[in-house]
Amino acid sequence: MHNLIIAIFCSVAVSVLLKIAHKKNIIIEQAIAFNYIIAISLSYFLLKPDFKGLAFTDYIIQSEHSPIFLALGFLLPTVFIIMSKAVEYAGIVRSDAAQRLSLFLPIIAAFVIFGEQITQSKTIGIILAFLALLCLLAKPTDAMKDNSFKAIIGLILVWFGYGIIDILFKQVAKMGGAFPTTLFIAFAISACVMFIYLLLKRTQWTTPSVLGGILLGALNFMNILFYIKAHQSFSSDPTLVFAGMNIGVICFGTITGALIFKEKLSKINGVGIVLGILSIISLFYLDKLMA
Repeated sequence: MHNLIIAIFCSVAVSVLLKIAHKKNIIIEQAIAFNYIIAISLSYFLLKPDFKGLAFTDYIIQSEHSPIFLALGFLLPTVFIIMSKAVEYAGIVRSDAAQRLSLFLPIIAAFVIFGEQITQSKTIGIILAFLALLCLLAKPTDAMKDNSFKAIIGLILVWFGYGIIDILFKQVAKMGGAFPTTLFIAFAISACVMFIYLLLKRTQWTTPSVLGGILLGALNFMNILFYIKAHQSFSSDPTLVFAGMNIGVICFGTITGALIFKEKLSKINGVGIVLGILSIISLFYLDKLMA
């Protein structure tokens, strides 16, 4: 449980950093790019990836896990770029809703791909989780931008992209001792993709963006690492982690927004927080209480 709590805390900390980035003259895309350099470094020194005596490129070609780290390497930065476009065309509220409601995909995967057993407590917890999400995301909607087609496509890709990333992280958690190497390579590929993207945009690097990227990289690395560790702790119950992470992040994020940024909470948002807490209790503890 503590791994999931640390992952939730780090995820919300990342959101807070991204929220204040503009005021600190941090260019988000540059910070994201440099964040992967920090993530690569932390992966190398803390997780000690093992390439089994092969050269880096040879390992990528020969590893049985290459589809996973290649997919993650391209998806992590690509979905971020898509998210930024979705916010531009569809607004932040709709984009955030698409990201959080992507929970639907990993929940389906938990039962179809990972063979998790459906229980009464999980069914109740999942229903409460989706009700909580709908209540927590019930905010005044941003006006849709002029190009509604781009907005719709962006929201669909955000929903699909974040759902697939969650499923891939569960696959990484199942690798056991091979997950440090997979994570290292995924970050390396992500860095290449992001730097190529910025090179094509001919971005002008700024010091605040690089410094912001250092902090972002540390938080993002911890978020992903402990999210994977949470999956390893609950290896037979991926639903607990998928739902617990999403509900925990949005509940804690909503409370943080209200306390730090003075964001207004509606009554239905308050109901969402209560439902979120009940969902987590149901997912993690209802079976024990009923035993």
